[in-house]
Amino acid sequence: MLAVLAVGVALIATLGALVVSRETAARDPRGSAPNEIQLLELPREARETLASIRAGGPFPYRKDGTTFQNRERLLPPQARGYYTEYTVRTPGSRDRGARRIVAGGDPRTSGEYWYTEDHYRSFRRIRE
Repeated sequence: MLAVLAVGVALIATLGALVVSRETAARDPRGSAPNEIQLLELPREARETLASIRAGGPFPYRKDGTTFQNRERLLPPQARGYYTEYTVRTPGSRDRGARRIVAGGDPRTSGEYWYTEDHYRSFRRIRE
């Protein structure tokens, strides 16, 4: 019984070390976590969209600045109306494409911005 317990403890320790090493390996050289992206890592079009958000416009798409409902529940829970979405232009796309920036709070000043390149299937917090 004691031998089984010892093997279990060793297995847990090994798995814990693997998780830590995977997290460390998943960080980019600048130290971003896997669910974050540095401002300078964003595509040029996303940086342009973010500048427009902070300036209060102009926005080329009718849906820009509308409420993002967080139906996917991938962003932190907030009251309805807290998040707004903005289209990131996709060169060569004939429609809005899949790229967006979602802002939390006052989009001009909150500093809470998330980027998705796969139409809300995943988000990365923008770090400046």
